[in-house]
Amino acid sequence: MNDYLGNLDGKNADLFQKILGLCLEEGGYSLAEMSKELNISIPTITKLVQDLIEYGYLIDMGKVGTNGGRRPSIYGLNPSAGYFVGTDVRGHHISIAVTNFNGQLVNDLSDIPFVLEGTRESFVNLCSTLKEYLNKLGIAPEEVMAYGINLTGRVNCETGYSFSYFLGEGLPLSNLMEENLQSPVFIENDSRAMTYGEYIAGVCNSEKNILFLNVSWGLGMGMIIDGKLSYGKSGYSGEIGHFPLLDNNLICQCGKMGCLETGASGSAVHRIFTQKLKDGRPSVLSGKFANGERISLDDILEAINEEDVLAIETIAEVGATLGKAMAGLINIFNPELVVIGGRLSAAQEYLLLPIKSAIQKYSLNIVSRDTTIKFSKLGKKAGPIGACMLSRSKLLGLL
Repeated sequence: MNDYLGNLDGKNADLFQKILGLCLEEGGYSLAEMSKELNISIPTITKLVQDLIEYGYLIDMGKVGTNGGRRPSIYGLNPSAGYFVGTDVRGHHISIAVTNFNGQLVNDLSDIPFVLEGTRESFVNLCSTLKEYLNKLGIAPEEVMAYGINLTGRVNCETGYSFSYFLGEGLPLSNLMEENLQSPVFIENDSRAMTYGEYIAGVCNSEKNILFLNVSWGLGMGMIIDGKLSYGKSGYSGEIGHFPLLDNNLICQCGKMGCLETGASGSAVHRIFTQKLKDGRPSVLSGKFANGERISLDDILEAINEEDVLAIETIAEVGATLGKAMAGLINIFNPELVVIGGRLSAAQEYLLLPIKSAIQKYSLNIVSRDTTIKFSKLGKKAGPIGACMLSRSKLLGLL
């Protein structure tokens, strides 16, 4: 297996990782700044930085101006040190992103047809798909520092197991993929990866307390608390979709009743809209429905763009339910920022208006007035880019 950080082992390994972490978070540091931040002497920092340059992880980014005296050199991550590959797995497709060591996007491709199943063969096929993609980009397997794989549902990133794709007690998914890809593999919950993507490379600026709502076919959430990605005790935090908020007697896909996901998700939009069509309500999709053709969630979202009244009415109903839940989250977490991502974020203002109305109605004004609500900046790329950023941080021991 590739072991890019293997040459950092030894008595200085921890200091090497701390230096790389500083450069990752801030973009670049002078020797004096590193010395002050890490409480290490200038001669020691100088030696450590030179070692990292020889290993290929850092570069001298040049000198910067000062108010007087000699201009110090700034050191940052070397983009050419290697690549990170992030993959977001959905129901019938995958999306891939490749970033360099400095976190810059090298290439990405969305909606590649692929149905992942809970079998060894399916995961081997996924590995083959990734290798073929990299081969087309001219990236050799040994140039990949790590892979990040996002899966829906409950994922234990520490053990490498997923409850959505469970292959048996003795076979963690990460181990199976590492055998085939010959590089470290980190699996993660999709919503949490999207959260980290927006935090590092998306809509977030200096905020340290952030909630990310992944409003897709289901409903998930990721949390940044005091600048740290939150996992909870067992790594399953953020299951907001299964909060028992609703008294609708609807059975959720988890098997329980009244889950928020049954009233505030893409599946809820699809169910409610379809029922309205059955009740005879007019829509631009009425003809397709009458012909017995399947109405997809994408069809409904497109109808919203065409200002279809029934589609707008449906998204407003779901937005009001989601907004009531968000009001509770804001009261509990007092976040600086709430980011709305996932497929339903395409509805934009049609979704945001009922959300804001519900928040104003149900949240404590003294709390909610300090919370900003934004849509995802990365969109479909949030998942795969987040997987790249997470795999880099985990490889460097920063998470």
